[in-house]
Amino acid sequence: MFARIALLTVFALLIGVPLALRPERVVEPQNASRLIVITPHSEQIRSEFGRAFALWHQREHGEAVYVDFRAPGGTAEIQNLLRAEFRAAARTGRVRPDGSADRGAMSYDLLFGGGSYEHDLLRRGVEVVFPGGARATLPISEPAGFSDEQMVEWFGDNIIGPGPISDPEQYWIGSALTSFGIVFSRDLLRMMDLPDPTDWEALTDHRYAGWLAMTDPRQSGSVTTTYDAILSHYGWEKGWRVLRAMCANARTFGDSSQKAPIEVSMGEAAAGLSIGFYGRYQSQAVLPPGAPLESSRVGFIDPPGMTYIDSDPISIIRGGPSPVLARRFIEFVLTDEGQALWQFPSRRRAGESPDGLGPVEHELRRMPARPDFYDTYRERFVDRELSPFTVVTKTPVKGWRSMIAPLMASSSIDIHHEQRAAWDAIARVRAAGAPESVIAAMEDEFFAMPMHELRDGTRLLVNEENFRRVRDDWRDAARAAEHSIVYTAFFRAQYRKVRAMAGEALAQ
Repeated sequence: MFARIALLTVFALLIGVPLALRPERVVEPQNASRLIVITPHSEQIRSEFGRAFALWHQREHGEAVYVDFRAPGGTAEIQNLLRAEFRAAARTGRVRPDGSADRGAMSYDLLFGGGSYEHDLLRRGVEVVFPGGARATLPISEPAGFSDEQMVEWFGDNIIGPGPISDPEQYWIGSALTSFGIVFSRDLLRMMDLPDPTDWEALTDHRYAGWLAMTDPRQSGSVTTTYDAILSHYGWEKGWRVLRAMCANARTFGDSSQKAPIEVSMGEAAAGLSIGFYGRYQSQAVLPPGAPLESSRVGFIDPPGMTYIDSDPISIIRGGPSPVLARRFIEFVLTDEGQALWQFPSRRRAGESPDGLGPVEHELRRMPARPDFYDTYRERFVDRELSPFTVVTKTPVKGWRSMIAPLMASSSIDIHHEQRAAWDAIARVRAAGAPESVIAAMEDEFFAMPMHELRDGTRLLVNEENFRRVRDDWRDAARAAEHSIVYTAFFRAQYRKVRAMAGEALAQ
C-alpha cells in the first residue's frame, strides 16, 4: 500500500513539476501586429522577452504586437531550415540576384539566439539558383541599419576578448554574452580529495576518470565552441592533449549542452563543461530557499584568462514579413529594460522594482551585451561577480573548429571503452612507481595523431601545420566516411599498444 502511494506521489511530481515551472502563456491580443522569431532559446527566455517587448512596443509606438516564437530545435536544425527556405524563395523568384527580396519571402523576421559562429553562417549565406538557372551566393541575414552613434552608445569599442560583440556591418547584433566554463559538485570533489577546478587542465587529473560529464560536439554547437576555445588557448599539440585526457575521464558524452550541469547537480558527475548560464542556473536551482548562492553544493567557474566569451546575437532575416518590427525588437533588447531581463532578479521572487526593470517570473542568469550596463547596474544583478570583460581570454580563435567533431569522435567518443582502458593503464603504471621516461613514452603513444592520405597519395601528419589541407579533404563527404574509418583504426591500435606497454612495465 505504501509503495503504491509512493509510486503515485512520484508520478504526480513528474507530471506536476514541469507544469508548475512552465511560464505563464502570453495570449495574442486581437488585431495585434505579429513578429515571427525563430530561436533556440528556452521557453523561459521566450516568455520574458515576448511579454516585455509587447508592453514596450505598446508604450513607445502605440501599437499592440505579439511575438510568435518558433523553436524547432537547436541552431543546426534552424540553420538547415533557413537555408532550405531561402533556396526555395530564390527558385520561385521571391529573392533576386541583387539580394532584394519580397516581403514575406521568408517565414521568419529574426533569428534570436545561438552563437556568433551560427550567425556568421547566415551572413556568409548560401548558393541559390534563380529562375532561368543563374546562380549566386547571398546572405540570409541583412544589416540592421542602426547609426554609428547608436552602435557606439550600445557597445563602445565593440570588443569582447578577441572578437566583436556585434558584426561591424550589423548583419548580427549582440543581445547577450555567453561564457563557457566548468560546473562542479563541491560535495563529490571533497569526497574525491580534489580541489575546486580553476582551469581546464584540472579536468585531466585521472581522479576524474568516470566522473566528468562531456558533450558530443556533433550534437552541440555551443560545446564545440568551448572545445575550440580550449584548443586555441593551449595551442594545437597541448590543446589536443588536454581535450583527449578530458575525454578519457568522461563518464558520458551527452547530446545536449544542458545535460552536464544536470548530471553534476544529481551527483552523477563531479564536474562538466557548461555554458555559463546553465551552470549558474543549476547552482541556484539546488539551493534551499533563502540560502546564499556561494553556499550551493554546485559551483561554477569561468576559468580566468582562458574563458572564451561569445556574443549571443540577433539577426534580421532577409525577406521577413515584418522588417520594421524586427528592427524595433533589437532596439528593445538593447534598452535598459531589455538588458535587465538577462540578469535582474525576478519580480515574483524579489517583488516589484521601483523602476519596473527585471523579469516577471524567471531569473535568466545571462550576461548582458552592453558593457556600460555592468557599471550602472551591477548592484542589482543576481550574479554580481560577473566580469566578462575581465575574465575573457585575449587569445584569438585559431579556426580549428571544423576538425573538432571528427577527431573527437574517432579518438574518443566512438571507441571510448578502448581509450578509457589505455588511460587507466597509464594510471596503474604511474601508481606502481614506474620511471617518468616509461610514463612519458606511453603518453606519447596515447596522444599520437594519425597520418592523413590525400587523393594524390600524399601522406600528412594531422597537426597544426597541415590543418588546412587535411580539413579541406575532410569536407568531401565521400572521403570523410573513409577517413573516419582510418582514423578510428589508428586510435584503436594506439590504445592497444599503450595497454601492451603497461603490461610490460608492470611485469618488470
